[in-house]
Amino acid sequence: MASARADDDHQDGPDLVEQAFRQASFSMSVFDIELRYRGLNDVACQVMGVGEDVLLGQVFPYGVPEDVPQRGLLKAMRDVAATGEPTHYEAFSRAPSGIREHAWNMELWPVRDASGEVCAVGMAAFDSSEQHWARQRLAVLDEAAVSIGTSLDLDRTAQELADLAVPRFADFASVDLLEAVMRGDEPPEAGPDDEVVLRRLAHAAEKVGAPGAVLGPGATDTYPPYSPPARALRTGQPVLSRSGAPDFDHWMASAAERARSLRGVVVTSLVAVPLIARGTTLGVAVLLRTRPDVFNEDDFVLAKELASRAALCVDNARRYTRERTTALALQESLLPRGPSRQSAVDVASRYLPTDSRAGVGGDWFDVIPLSGARVGLVVGDVVGHGIQASATMGRLRTAVQTLADVDLPPDELLAHLDDLVLRLAADDDSATGGDRVAVGATGATCLYAVYDPVSRELAVASAGHPPPVLVLPDGRTQVVDVSVGPVLGVGGLPFETTEIQLPEGSLVALFTDGLVEPTEGDPDLGIALLARTLADGHDAHASLEDRCDRVLSALLPKNPGDDVALVLARTRALDAGHVRVWDLPADFEVVAEARRRAVAQLEQWGLEDAAFVTELVVSELVTNAIRYGADPIQLRLIHDRTLICEVSDGSSTSPHLRRARIFDEGGRGLLLVAQLTTSWGTRHTRTGKTIWAEQALN
Repeated sequence: MASARADDDHQDGPDLVEQAFRQASFSMSVFDIELRYRGLNDVACQVMGVGEDVLLGQVFPYGVPEDVPQRGLLKAMRDVAATGEPTHYEAFSRAPSGIREHAWNMELWPVRDASGEVCAVGMAAFDSSEQHWARQRLAVLDEAAVSIGTSLDLDRTAQELADLAVPRFADFASVDLLEAVMRGDEPPEAGPDDEVVLRRLAHAAEKVGAPGAVLGPGATDTYPPYSPPARALRTGQPVLSRSGAPDFDHWMASAAERARSLRGVVVTSLVAVPLIARGTTLGVAVLLRTRPDVFNEDDFVLAKELASRAALCVDNARRYTRERTTALALQESLLPRGPSRQSAVDVASRYLPTDSRAGVGGDWFDVIPLSGARVGLVVGDVVGHGIQASATMGRLRTAVQTLADVDLPPDELLAHLDDLVLRLAADDDSATGGDRVAVGATGATCLYAVYDPVSRELAVASAGHPPPVLVLPDGRTQVVDVSVGPVLGVGGLPFETTEIQLPEGSLVALFTDGLVEPTEGDPDLGIALLARTLADGHDAHASLEDRCDRVLSALLPKNPGDDVALVLARTRALDAGHVRVWDLPADFEVVAEARRRAVAQLEQWGLEDAAFVTELVVSELVTNAIRYGADPIQLRLIHDRTLICEVSDGSSTSPHLRRARIFDEGGRGLLLVAQLTTSWGTRHTRTGKTIWAEQALN
């Protein structure tokens, strides 16, 4: 028993601690307070590329090559030694012993002696490169979804692909199309020994004079059959090639201009990916790296995915150029793309055309950021399909955005939209001699809602459109009791706004009739089914995207007979800590006090950097309210994704910018506000108006 206990004591002693330090699977190092190496484990020595005996006693960053930046880490180590406070440090650089870039997460902590004094600094470095690169690849794909194919312009689409790849993924990227494709013809099949003629659409380079940039946009080049681009086109498969491969080196040196561009530059690797869409080979995207970190298999897979997405966009643009059709262009440009710049609601949406051969229909939706941290939610429907319905949809969506920008209440916005539809119908009728069907005759509906995260109030008005469905946080459902007005284009009849206060986390569902009418042809039954489906999937943490899919699956047949637009918005609320309101007397002496209060509030929010501009904005807006407005006067600050300053008064007269003359004593304040803030404007209220100004926060 005594022997066993002795063995246990031995295992628990300093030797075991030393073994754990030495054999740790991550880099660990110890430095004295002068930052001299006092100990390194095996992984740390591998990272440094030298043995512990070489480094012991040397001052950090001894052993680190000059091209590996260490200034930030050195400062962090000194701070730990000086303050005795642990810290976390992140870096992105190559390891001293390698050539590839790494992402490092480092923990630095003080080591204290028996008296409690800091005697050393401990460092543990975790290599999170794989996670970093995985996130980067996902980020590239996410960005590709919104940045490639923003139009049906062929050159622009190709340039978007090249710009996305450089510099985060490659040092040079080019997009070349086959000559036959550029003419609108189907490309011929290439034999194994045939040269390939390609026309450069776009390229991007991290540095001027990069290899491959010798061929300008619009120029053509002939590629030998052994070159990576020609092989990719012939086989229909991506080609990964690295420096040292015979065909690669031969091709890079084959053209005189390309050879001259390579002087002093080493192309380490290349990926040539064919652009194939709908079974047609369009061209090839070529990505080059001159950095030591060559393309690996993960990069290869990402390049294939990017090229696959880009090829469809290029083909859409090619078809548009050849056939001059606008259906796909309208579908992309008339519906929101990516997250909106607002934080009042979380949003997920779906748009499903009834038949791709019919083109884009007349359904649309929108999420419009408004002043005061509010958001406008829009859904509408123009009856019919094709170019006319799509063009009308675009007109109405643009009109709603314009009217929303001047902060009209929902009922007033629909009244103005109704007038616009009447004018459009009259213009169309006079332009075509009455042969063209007017918008009002075919039918157009719209529902416009405004949600305010400060008051948690939802204001809704409808022009012949189905009402929203609510799912409250406790799971109860409710159809908003909206007073449904006439369809757009009837004219002469009023619209009404319905206001309802919502708990935070309420779900608001807006939709077009194509979602609810398939249920036995009865929209009321469809709305009831929608409410049950949303309630069945109720979960405060459920993904809105999943709930959209659940709704479409439950309510729609396999081949819907009408277009469908669906918007799900989960409401947020700004708590009192993010909003501050002051009632002000109509006295010029209060202007200084208003500035003081605003600055003090910014200090509480940690927004001292915004104090200078905010003081100017508060001073100008409060002064104008006192001078030109009427009681009651109120100052409000909102700390959201931006800093919003609002001054309300009882007058409905709106200010406007004007150019002050040289000897004018005033007239420059609003001009300064407009120049120093991101945006500003006026909205009318029941009791007067509100002037607001918005500042971006870093």
